[in-house]
Parts: sequence; structure tokens; C-alpha cells
Amino acid sequence: MIKRNKTTSTGVRKRSLLETLWRYRVLELMCLPAVVFFFMFSYMPMPGIWVAFVKYNYRKGIFGSKFVGLQNFEFLAESGKLFSLTRNTVLYNLAFIILGNLVAVLIAILLNEIRAKMFKKVSQTLMFLPYFISQVLVGLLVYSLLNYDTGFVNEILTALGKAKWQPYSDPTVWPWLIVLIHLWQQTGYNSVVYFAAICGIDAEIIEASKVDGANAFQRIRYIILPSLRPTIVILLLFALGGIVRGNFGLFWNIIGSNSVLYETTDIIETFVYRATMSDFNFSTASAVGFYQSIVGFVIVMLANFAVKKIDPDYSLF
Repeated sequence: MIKRNKTTSTGVRKRSLLETLWRYRVLELMCLPAVVFFFMFSYMPMPGIWVAFVKYNYRKGIFGSKFVGLQNFEFLAESGKLFSLTRNTVLYNLAFIILGNLVAVLIAILLNEIRAKMFKKVSQTLMFLPYFISQVLVGLLVYSLLNYDTGFVNEILTALGKAKWQPYSDPTVWPWLIVLIHLWQQTGYNSVVYFAAICGIDAEIIEASKVDGANAFQRIRYIILPSLRPTIVILLLFALGGIVRGNFGLFWNIIGSNSVLYETTDIIETFVYRATMSDFNFSTASAVGFYQSIVGFVIVMLANFAVKKIDPDYSLF
């Protein structure tokens, strides 16, 4: 009797699962391309992690190469630059994440307060365009502006009778410049996400606050910002996962191989690229990537744990 009941309950569960899958078949078909994409390009390459633990041989392949354990991970540790490289990478990303989100939220709120539709559309387009500019072109643009001999900035300083500026021999100014360039290129894209979240706020709540006499600052403080909190927290948690992964394209195209600036601009990716580009050492590069992934995973887990303790509704899981 008990076995029959168990069999019946199992059959009911299977039938209910199939019914649920069939009921939402349209949504599942819409999700299918994304599922296939992530499976092919995020999950299928995972066995390649093994490259980090072998001395990769082109002829023998990944699993036929000699196992060397943690030897590839000694590359960063023995270089004596592990701390400085990790510090630079983390600090730059913290600046990108914190300032980027603050500026993006501010721009989204300002756009929401604009009533002229044409001006709003033009502003959004102009702020969004830098995101599509190649980082190679960004590097050339920065060089044409800051070059000591023919740079636009020094041309203006010379015309004003001032001494020329030499940023490419001064490592102290580049943290500020790189953060500024990153904000210029990425803020327009990030603000679109927050602007969409603001547009999703119930218009009746906004209208009711106006009837009650709330001014713009009060609406922003008590309605808009609390409504944006879930979006901000989720995006911050996602961004923390890549906090030890630097923007190689940005740093390499702007700084290049200028060793004078390495003290404040050298990140993990640029150092590994310079060290491995001569012999194409895939094993070392894979070991560094694995190190970054582990650190990023731990940071996300800790941040999510902290968020869950404060407010479980805003955690990732």
C-alpha cells in the first residue's frame, strides 16, 4: 500500500512538472538561446582549467601534458609583484564600481527629471555613444590630447604662456585620469539600467507624492532611491565578481609599455601579458585566470552573505 502511494505521488509530481513545462513553453523557448549560449561558452570550457596545473604541450594537448601541480601559480608569487598588482587591480575596480554606480544613478535621476523629450533623447544618445568607441581609439584620443610635443592640452598651455605638462612621466596623475576615462566611456551605458528601473516605478505613487506637496528632492529621497536599492545591490554584487579582473584593453591602449607608469597603473592582466607574450605560456596565463576567478568567487560569496544578513530580499541566493 505504501509503495503504491509512493509510486502514485511520484507519478503526480512528474505529471505536474511536465504540465508546468508545457504551460510555460513559450517563455522556455525564449530562454533557450541564452541557455545554449552560456552552456557552450561558460560551462563547456570549464575543463580547460586543467591547463593551469600542467606544463602545456601543443602536441599532447591539455590532458596529455605533464602535470606540474601548483608550479604555474608560483609565477606571480615569485615575481614579487603579487601584492602590488592585486592592490592596483582591486583599487581601480573599486573606484570604477563605486564612482561608476554613483554617477550612473545621478545621471538617471537627472534624466528622469527632464521634461523636454527631445533634449532627453539627445542627452541619452550623446552619453551612450562613448560606450561604442573602441578602446584602441580611446588610447589614441588620450595620446593626442596629452602628448608632450603635439598634444592638444600642451598646445593650449603653450598658447597661454604656461609650462608644458608631462603626464606620461608622472605616475601619480594616472589613477585619476584612468578613472575619469572609464567613467566617460561606461557611465552612459550604466545609467540606462537605472533609468529603466526608474521608469518602472508606479506613476501613481509619484503623482500622489506631488499631490501631497513633495518636492523633487523629497521624491528622489523617499521614492526613487528606495526603489533603486534592489537594482543597485544586485549590480554591485555582480560587479564584485570581477573585482580582480582588470580592464586590459583600457590600460594597455592608454599606458602601453611605458615602464615609468607601472607603479600606479600596472594591473594583473598587463603584467601577465608582458611576461608571457614572448613564449605564449598558456599554462601561466590560465593559472593567473584561475587565481582571479577564485578570489572573485570568494568576494561575491562574502558580499552576498553580508547582504543576506542585512536584508535577505536583496541577496543573490
